[in-house]
Amino acid sequence: MPKLRNRLLSFASAVAAIVLAAHGAFADDLIVKRFGSGNSSDTVGIADAGEDVELAGPQALTSDANGDLLLLDQLNQRIVRFDPKRPAEDPNILEMPASVQPNDLIVRKDEIMVWDNGIHTLKETGDPVSTRGVGGSTIKLEEISSRDVDDVFATSAFAQMGSQPPGNPADLLDQNTRAVAIKQGRKLSRQYVASRGQGSVIADITPDKGENSVLIEVRTMDSDETVAHIHLRVRDKLGAVEFLEIDNNNRFYILGENIPNNASGAGTFVARYALNGDLEGVYELPLENTPITRRFVTVSGDGDVYFLRTQRTGVEVVGVGFRPLRNAKFIDVRPRIQDARTAPSSDFKAIAAVRPSNRQQVIETAFAFEGVQWLVTPQNYGADPDTSCSGFNRIRRPWYLQGKMGQQVRGVPYCWGCHGSLANFQALMQRGVKAGNVCTKNEPRNDVAGVDCSAFVSASWGLSVHYTTAAIPAIAKPVSDPWELRPGDALNRPGSHVMLFLRFTPDRRAEVMESSTGGCNGKVCRNIYPLASLLARGYQPVRFKALIDDNMLVAQSAYASDKPEKSDISAAPARNARRRVHR
Repeated sequence: MPKLRNRLLSFASAVAAIVLAAHGAFADDLIVKRFGSGNSSDTVGIADAGEDVELAGPQALTSDANGDLLLLDQLNQRIVRFDPKRPAEDPNILEMPASVQPNDLIVRKDEIMVWDNGIHTLKETGDPVSTRGVGGSTIKLEEISSRDVDDVFATSAFAQMGSQPPGNPADLLDQNTRAVAIKQGRKLSRQYVASRGQGSVIADITPDKGENSVLIEVRTMDSDETVAHIHLRVRDKLGAVEFLEIDNNNRFYILGENIPNNASGAGTFVARYALNGDLEGVYELPLENTPITRRFVTVSGDGDVYFLRTQRTGVEVVGVGFRPLRNAKFIDVRPRIQDARTAPSSDFKAIAAVRPSNRQQVIETAFAFEGVQWLVTPQNYGADPDTSCSGFNRIRRPWYLQGKMGQQVRGVPYCWGCHGSLANFQALMQRGVKAGNVCTKNEPRNDVAGVDCSAFVSASWGLSVHYTTAAIPAIAKPVSDPWELRPGDALNRPGSHVMLFLRFTPDRRAEVMESSTGGCNGKVCRNIYPLASLLARGYQPVRFKALIDDNMLVAQSAYASDKPEKSDISAAPARNARRRVHR
């Protein structure tokens, strides 16, 4: 039996190696390895989608110097490491310390770096414990002291996918500076990459003529020698541009976005260039019908491009097929599958009470939810052990509150099925109501307070009624051109998730405010995402109809009321349900 199993492993490894070697000739994707849902060595944590809840699972995929892939299994608080050329072997399990709840990771040499509101460096400790099967083991990780905040290569690597501190809020809260920021185009950017083929390099990305092209100069860090000039041009408008890697054969890999004036046509790709700067072809990323993940693509030293695809029944690590492009004047990619758009129901008859509001009011309210400081009392914290969520290995209490009893924390917690104003939340905390609930597949609880994703957007827009993501199309006008998004608009995926749009970053990504379980560790926070990765996944740019006239007077400050209004709903979802507007 052992001999037979070894033969099967060798056969599977050989097949995987042959198919991966063929990437240069074919554009067909290959499922390298699939993980089911669970918490065993060959499964990963997945929380199924539901109304106003997006499917949640592993948040990041990256590669190390040995060619292994590392998958951030966020819900199981661990990292799964495996060899993509030997997919039949059991993976290694790296258990993360309880001190971090990350949603992104990279690897450099023998250090594993994760992002949890900043960079944390982890190292393996102790002897590995063998798991069942062949080749697998369990290893504990511990956090070590480091100064990664001063490491430009680490900060640049995390920023590739938006893991970075958001911009200055003052520029958004002041309507004069906000108006200036809207008109700004792409700015020159500098990226630092610890590449496998050329060592440490600097990539300067300079806007070219028009909105569809950039010039990329790549120089070595030590000798300041220019190794490549690359001209990247797309058919429509260029979104994010991230220099990912130089492989062992000195080929250059750049993540890019083609975003036309029609939101449904956005596409994301990895372009491969030769050492002389010539475009060799592209890897088109299959983002359609996938949930948000932070680091969804990685490039190995051999030049294989891998994509993280999460589904309800499991997670697939996909080897992305290569499409040659010889003598192409520009890169043109389109979504492979047009995502079905959810329209509001024709029998929609709900009436919303809308307070006088404008963009200034919306932005102030959103930042108040994100920046509020409050004391976590024993009553807010709840008893230990906390109630487990059904369906995955997590607990009810939002993760950013773990261990924070008796401490000041920042941000309103995520609460499944909860709604209300900021003043209402503060009053409930002082009354001793439990804070937050991340068990999105369970029935909403009647003893908690906070906001879920659509409740946060509803409150920011000044609505006294909670409009779900499926109902938002009835009160919001589509913004057909995504580049016309303005502060206070939203990116909505009906039936799944919604986030408030704040601004475009200088490198043309979307900065948003959202209430989420995974992306915000269970609270309201700001995040940065590549725009096309949201559009391709079915997020629709929308504008609340009451904000079309930006000259409306502000009736009151977001901070004005210290007492909850009687019309505001309480923490009880049973009462909340009567004001929760569905399609």
